[in-house]
Amino acid sequence: IQQDYTALLPVDAASEGTNPVPDSLWRRYSEFELLRNYLLVTYPFLVVPPLPEKRAEFVWHKLSADNMDPDFVERRRVGLENFLLRVASHPDLSTDKIFYSFLTEENGWKETVFETGFQAKADSRLKALNATFRVKNPDKRFAEMKHYGDELQSVISQLLRVRARAADRLYGVYKVHGNYGRVFSEWSAIEKEMGDGLQSAGHHMDAYAASVDDILEEEEHYADQMKEYLFYADALRAVCRKHELTQYELEMAAQDLTSKKQQREELATGTIRTFSLKGVTSKLFGQETPEQREAKLKMLETQIEEGEELVKERNAECEEFVKSAWVDIERFKEQKDHDLREALISYAIMQISMCKKGIQVWNNAKECFSKM
Repeated sequence: IQQDYTALLPVDAASEGTNPVPDSLWRRYSEFELLRNYLLVTYPFLVVPPLPEKRAEFVWHKLSADNMDPDFVERRRVGLENFLLRVASHPDLSTDKIFYSFLTEENGWKETVFETGFQAKADSRLKALNATFRVKNPDKRFAEMKHYGDELQSVISQLLRVRARAADRLYGVYKVHGNYGRVFSEWSAIEKEMGDGLQSAGHHMDAYAASVDDILEEEEHYADQMKEYLFYADALRAVCRKHELTQYELEMAAQDLTSKKQQREELATGTIRTFSLKGVTSKLFGQETPEQREAKLKMLETQIEEGEELVKERNAECEEFVKSAWVDIERFKEQKDHDLREALISYAIMQISMCKKGIQVWNNAKECFSKM
């Protein structure tokens, strides 16, 4: 297995009249990243499902954080499969041709991605990082949603840290039972009447101590479900940042149009309302000729017409973005509520079951002691 990980992905789809779809495909983690980056750029108004973590974070100290650890590699494989299922079940992303190509083409799908020119569009995303400081009239709903994404990420991060600390303590408690087992076993060696009971109790303690590794490994799967929404929070905020960029571009187009109209009015009336180098030059070297003024007026008229068309386009883009984004955000919120509720309930059930096993161990030990 190479450092950036490969995943064997089954493909069940088949298309008639085309080359047969292979039964399985090998994909690197970096190829999943390329696919997701393409989706982020192509569908800026959608909450694109996140990829699983490339390196383990928020783990209890006895669990390997090595990204080549077999258990972690397997969990990441499950996470990558979950990513594909999320995309495949999305009403918009599931119909994307590049996604279908990712699932069905052994070679050449990368070239297909780059031919879309998505990388050039990706450069404009950088503007979104600072757009929030320049947008004059931010949409309150998106501002609140961005704040919610910040809070969600913070809360889940705290939850995962608490869980890791609790797992460390739990590991210690279980392993201490191994000391009980050792002491009972040593004690049984010097007791004739009580020896069998002490030894049996020691065996129960040893089995209890040995079970903690499987239990905490199972816990990691629930932690992975929480981590998915830790990364989903960033995807949600990305949509809000892209909306800020769309809003910013609309405001800039409207501002430029207003400026052009003001210049037209100044030329038509001969009144300069704002300070400009052009105005100072006119006073120093004389006014423009009627022909020059007429030519500039015509040029401004053309620019104003183009500016009005651009504002209409930007406004339509912004309205369409808001409409599409909000539909997907509502879909995401329903999915989030359902998934997190199920994950937390399952985690609680597991903890209850784990405690019951502890009680059973001590009940068994009690029976052993009673028979001595």
